[in-house]
Amino acid sequence: MNITDSKKQQTVKFFQDAHTVSYSKDRVESRLQKRSMAWRVRHRSRTICMSLVFITIFIHLLLAFVSLSIPRLPCDSPLPPGTRAFRDLARFNHTSDGIKRLAEPPTGILESDARGHRETVVDKELPARGGMTAGIRQQGANQTERLESDLLKLKALFDHPLYNIPTPSIPEDDWLLKVKPKAKESERSSLMWVSASQEGYDEVQWNSSSESHPPWLRFHLGITRWELYPQHDPNMELLTQQIATQRIVSAVQKSGGTQLKLVMSFPNYGQALFKPMKQEREEETNYNLYYFSDFERHNAEIAAFHLDRILGYRRVPPAVGRLVDVVKEIKDITTDRKLAKTFFTSPVGNVCFYGQCSYYCSTEHAVCGRPLNLEASLAVMLPDLSLAPRRSWRSPWRRSYSRSKLAKWETEPNYCSTIKKTAPYNKGTRLVDFMDMVILDFLMSNMDRHHYETFEKFGNSTSLLHLDNGRAFGRHSKDEPSILVPLQQCCRIRRSTWLRLRLLSLPQYHISDVMRASLSTDALHKVAPLLTEPHLAALSRRLKTVLDTVSLCQKQQKEAGRESVFYDDLGSLEK
Repeated sequence: MNITDSKKQQTVKFFQDAHTVSYSKDRVESRLQKRSMAWRVRHRSRTICMSLVFITIFIHLLLAFVSLSIPRLPCDSPLPPGTRAFRDLARFNHTSDGIKRLAEPPTGILESDARGHRETVVDKELPARGGMTAGIRQQGANQTERLESDLLKLKALFDHPLYNIPTPSIPEDDWLLKVKPKAKESERSSLMWVSASQEGYDEVQWNSSSESHPPWLRFHLGITRWELYPQHDPNMELLTQQIATQRIVSAVQKSGGTQLKLVMSFPNYGQALFKPMKQEREEETNYNLYYFSDFERHNAEIAAFHLDRILGYRRVPPAVGRLVDVVKEIKDITTDRKLAKTFFTSPVGNVCFYGQCSYYCSTEHAVCGRPLNLEASLAVMLPDLSLAPRRSWRSPWRRSYSRSKLAKWETEPNYCSTIKKTAPYNKGTRLVDFMDMVILDFLMSNMDRHHYETFEKFGNSTSLLHLDNGRAFGRHSKDEPSILVPLQQCCRIRRSTWLRLRLLSLPQYHISDVMRASLSTDALHKVAPLLTEPHLAALSRRLKTVLDTVSLCQKQQKEAGRESVFYDDLGSLEK
């Protein structure tokens, strides 16, 4: 038994040793295969990398050869957004009739012949750029010719009889403010206004003579019952020029309102309402925003003044554009501590501020210089309320300012019948005055006319003041027909307004052309045109809509046997 067990153990040990040897051999073979495979992968990867290196070097050499074969051209500095070729068309000088002419070309521009073709010194030195620069010159020449033609149209428009209607002398009671009568020599000192010579202000002495008055005071003294300034006012040019260039001595925030506004003061004690740039000219209002959520635009305030003047209303205070240094002309001189605390420097180094107001005054809605200069509109302030109180009227066609509710006029087609029986729209010119404002708002797509103002002194017999136009010119691709509903419902318009609208539809006085010319006289036109071409085209389209609406009213009134559409304010003067 012992011998047998011993043999069994030897047999088992033999097989175990054999199995161990076989297992070790398999492990060795497996390791060798793995090492061989890893070597092949490394070799293949090295080959691919070397191939990529050679391809990259070849491409770089090829690009270098191609670039060396192309003639190198000097790079022009990029133009600001929206400037394009209009920048060089903005050099204008004031003339006595209020229309500006093109100034002399900048240094480096030479007249090649009497026909006005221009050749630059740079073009002579770089013949390789001949084709490109010739195209730019041709485009600039075409734009210049177009603008010169538009300026002639504007001058012809203001020379038209409809803009020079003879008027009787203005009665004493139709002047908003009065100058004290000339006094005796012993009393003259008491009638002189002597400044307190505050720091930064001029030492001036004013008396009853208009020659001693600064332009803003002449403007205030020229306001009458029916207009803020006469058609051919020699003071208007000097007034707008001073606002655009005069030194700013004070800047404080204007209380009230939903958006940032400042009151700027000048050395001659004049003041202007400052509204900063918040949107680029090319931007349109977001379609998803309600009208009461829109930003105010500085260029809209300026364009509203020019359009109001072109329509012959003269009820918008003069407004001009200006580049303002937010540090030197606001932060460093403001006495408004609340305003001063809102200044900060943006991550890209621009100086910004946001002030305090109801809605859009926060770091998210800050206005910023680039890095210091900020575009803005400055509108001449009307006389102080202590001297000339104003009354605010709620518009009968005021919007609901609700996301879900409709106003009464939006649900009642005969709404105007009720308004015509309600004071002050039941007599006088208030209804047609309101229609003038409706037409202005429709042309510039202003949906934010919830109130309007008049001077209390004149009672109900006076024109309306077309103030606060910052939400105009928001969209050019879409017209807002609801703005024109008052005209559609009432079918009433001044004859003089209708004739001027027809005049502006003619090619020789086209509204888009004369508007382009008028805006080109503003100081900010040097930066970029205040209205883009799509906005100017929209004016023409909307003007046609107004004229079509009046024609439809004429047809409806005639068929119904109702009163005439026109309020005859011209008497015997007819076209």
